[in-house]
Amino acid sequence: MSVAFRRESDDEHKEPEYELPIAVGPNLVTPRGLRLLGEEVARLEGEIAETADEEARKKLQRRLRYFHTRQSTADVQAPPTDGSVGIGSRVTYRLNKAEKAITIVGGDEADPARGHIAFSAPLARALMGAEAGENVEYQDREDAIAILAVEPDPETQA
Repeated sequence: MSVAFRRESDDEHKEPEYELPIAVGPNLVTPRGLRLLGEEVARLEGEIAETADEEARKKLQRRLRYFHTRQSTADVQAPPTDGSVGIGSRVTYRLNKAEKAITIVGGDEADPARGHIAFSAPLARALMGAEAGENVEYQDREDAIAILAVEPDPETQA
């Protein structure tokens, strides 16, 4: 019989399990972000200890490897003290006649619904280094964003 028609097991036809992708570049985090990484590692370790199903354990262990890597490579950043925008800054700005406020955080702690955006996001990159009263370029429009206020976000320091 031809090898093409032989099937030894279902396992040989499964998609391979790859590690969770890690973002390229530095792993900049706020103090809060480092704490959240540690909490997730502890939660996953506890869940693995309680899980009997081997497939479920493998998936949890995969996530645990990701968070261990993120925790060990974390570079904690304090918000700038000179009034400029950086990681851990709460920025109030005007874009398209609408006033908004965001906090710039590390990639793993980003939550756009809560107003926390990653430092690597295009909006955050446009704001980084600017100060209150400045206008910055965004999406090929000069003076697209007016920065109204910049302050350290106390929530990111906890």
